[in-house]
Amino acid sequence: MTRAGVAVRRVVTCDPAHATADDPLGVLTDAVVVHEGGVIRWLGARANAPVDVAVVDYGDRVVTPGLVDAHTHAAWVGSRHDEYAMRMAGADYRAIAAAGGGIVSSHRAVMAATEEHITTTLEQRLRRMASLGVTTCEVKSGYGLLPEEEKKQLRAMTKAHARDDLPRLVRTFLALHALPPSERVRRDEYVRHVAHTLIPEVVREGLADFVDAYVDANAFTIDEARLVCGEAKKHGLGIRLHVGQFADVGGAELAAELGAHSADHLEHVGSEGIAALAKAKVAAILLPTASFTLGQSPPPVAALRDARVALVVASDANPGTAPTESLPLAMALAVRNYGVSPSEAILGATRHAAESLTKTRTPEYGALRIGAAADFVVWDLPHENAIVQPWGLARTNTVMRAGRRIA
Repeated sequence: MTRAGVAVRRVVTCDPAHATADDPLGVLTDAVVVHEGGVIRWLGARANAPVDVAVVDYGDRVVTPGLVDAHTHAAWVGSRHDEYAMRMAGADYRAIAAAGGGIVSSHRAVMAATEEHITTTLEQRLRRMASLGVTTCEVKSGYGLLPEEEKKQLRAMTKAHARDDLPRLVRTFLALHALPPSERVRRDEYVRHVAHTLIPEVVREGLADFVDAYVDANAFTIDEARLVCGEAKKHGLGIRLHVGQFADVGGAELAAELGAHSADHLEHVGSEGIAALAKAKVAAILLPTASFTLGQSPPPVAALRDARVALVVASDANPGTAPTESLPLAMALAVRNYGVSPSEAILGATRHAAESLTKTRTPEYGALRIGAAADFVVWDLPHENAIVQPWGLARTNTVMRAGRRIA
């Protein structure tokens, strides 16, 4: 194995060991990162760098950990552009559903697609996300709705998961997203089948790392999510929850009760829910592209911050409410629309995101430190604050996952 290094003016470690109150990102100036065998072996001041390493000097650029997109629906196929136009013209979800849009539209597209087509589409999407700096990506199912269609999505995700030339993939079985569009489906029977039959099958076939449920006023109830997530937890899956996108129905408290890794959306969450998240150390995943598209007010970010809830920023990449593949765009929107600081946005798309995706809570990625995976991005930018400007295009020079260039 060959040692290699990169030298730049600023290395943003996102490592608490280097962080201070004035520098929460732990920035090293005029620094070198050395990696070998896919792992970081040394980092520090250029003057102290090992002399036996071939170092590429990138000059007046900034290096960060590879970005971690902790909430996406990236295994979708088809397009919902007509629905987007309707929404921009003022249509609400009822009108969109009546016109055949919404989750059911993506369900029909998944039904019509082969597993190979879903796989290829996902891999192409992941490659574009890599070009924007993403080296780890959480991907949810949830558009299959029917058991075999959900597993088709999960099998496609698992094929992409096996590749090392794309961002590493964390697989989430979105077990409760919507009911299948059939008059013959009984809600209680559907939920019980998901909990007692489908989850064991998904685990037995090794198709998921986490389970998720959409808990909201017009989605699934606390009791339904508790049943499904409780069974998933018994089978060793981590828990993530869609919570409070349109109403506070107690989803944050449920996330805390279940020991979930994340509560996602949180546009509507009260003080009791925030306190519960803080006590249980559940990360808050902010999805500003969706709230931008929907014209929603932001979550109570200041209250979450004051409670010391970890803030994560994710793209929510999906064909309906967040039709984007750009985590940097979501970071820019978080800063502009949510009042998140640039440092919070960067931590929220690196270390905090990684912590929310790792069942051991000790991620091998998300920060630059000796012994961590050599996941890093060389940006064609002079400072980390420039990353959260709304460029609208890739500003990466080199993207490395475990020491291998993927973009």
